[in-house]
Amino acid sequence: MDSRVYLGNFEVEEQWALGERTLPRVTAANGSAVVNRMDEFALLLAGKDDHVLLKTAPEPSYLAYLTGLGLELPAIHVAAAHNPRRCVTEDVLDDPALLSTLSGLAADGCHLVVHGVSEMEELLAAKTGMPLAAPDSATCKMVNSKVYSRRIAGELGLRQPTGWGCSTTDELTAAAAGAAELLRAGQKVVVKEAFGVSGKGIAVVDSERRLDRLRRMITKGAADRLAFVIEAWVDKVADLNYQFTIGAGGAVRFDFVKEAITESGVHKGHRIPARLSPAQVEELRAAAALLGKQLAADGYFGVAGVDAMVDPDGGLYPVLEINARHNMSTYQVPLQERFIGPHQVALARHYPLRLADPLPFETVHRLLAKLMLDRAGGSGLLVNNFATVNAAAGAGPFDGRLYGLIVASAEDELTALDAGITARLATLEEK
Repeated sequence: MDSRVYLGNFEVEEQWALGERTLPRVTAANGSAVVNRMDEFALLLAGKDDHVLLKTAPEPSYLAYLTGLGLELPAIHVAAAHNPRRCVTEDVLDDPALLSTLSGLAADGCHLVVHGVSEMEELLAAKTGMPLAAPDSATCKMVNSKVYSRRIAGELGLRQPTGWGCSTTDELTAAAAGAAELLRAGQKVVVKEAFGVSGKGIAVVDSERRLDRLRRMITKGAADRLAFVIEAWVDKVADLNYQFTIGAGGAVRFDFVKEAITESGVHKGHRIPARLSPAQVEELRAAAALLGKQLAADGYFGVAGVDAMVDPDGGLYPVLEINARHNMSTYQVPLQERFIGPHQVALARHYPLRLADPLPFETVHRLLAKLMLDRAGGSGLLVNNFATVNAAAGAGPFDGRLYGLIVASAEDELTALDAGITARLATLEEK
């Protein structure tokens, strides 16, 4: 099998959204620096015969920790110039020597596996002669649009909240009129950008006045084309994420379903396994088969992730949106297969940190001591990205994230481990 070159260009939606109408956004000062260092997740998705492209080299002590767990790591290639505000693709494109190396790998038969395909990744493929193991950017953008998700869910008869996908100003005006009726009936509605991600590009609306203000803001000075969804806000008891893979021949494979942990629309982690009945899982499998067949007909192949919900009565909304890219849960699969036993439970999450100075991995390792996972089938925290801890370091205090997978033998042990890790990490925070 040919080797692969992995690249974690997280939040590729920002590229897909270029030129699109958007809602007002508030962005954390150092948010992009942290998100751009999520590229390190690709390190543990690749195999020992593969290659990974990163913005900076991982800490040697972190690599030693991973190899100490028995993980065989890929060859690591680091961009010469690291700009915290740029995604990894941009840094790689700005490094002629690395591009030359990649051209050599392409000649050896390597394929490029990216988080998601935008025009930048297509440019990288063109400059190096390395084929992308994915459809073109136009197809990926189309499938990733929330307008597309609503349309095909409707065509396939899959349950979804009352709502409208809007591709023109006239459609948005008509949708706003329908949403106003929902508001008068006492319901909230949500307005979503088609390419919003991580809680950005979404507004929950509880008054006709605010809805009309948003409508006028979106359509003011706009050409006829736009991409928004307006939906009724529905009650839920759980968020879900499931993944399926479409082969080049159109065959659809259901990969997994996980219980997603979200806060104000922002992804915080996953609970493994999802607390679902066999009937609920089978319903999601059936939905994946229908969606996969339609995506294949529209020219898409590879990994697709779907966000879904469980309502208070146990019913499913099996497709809220489709992600035509890798998902956070995608990067957890190799670790799940190796370190989580058949009767164990796990929690994938990140711990927010407020730091005064850069934090060495060795300090974290010592601090957490016996709370760290040390073998397959054991219990504890497995750190699967450390670059995000110090990504925003500079002059003065900064925010970081420690990502990990907590493995335990029972729910009470999982809860205790999470609490213990949280308490110890709190002692590191800048006062």
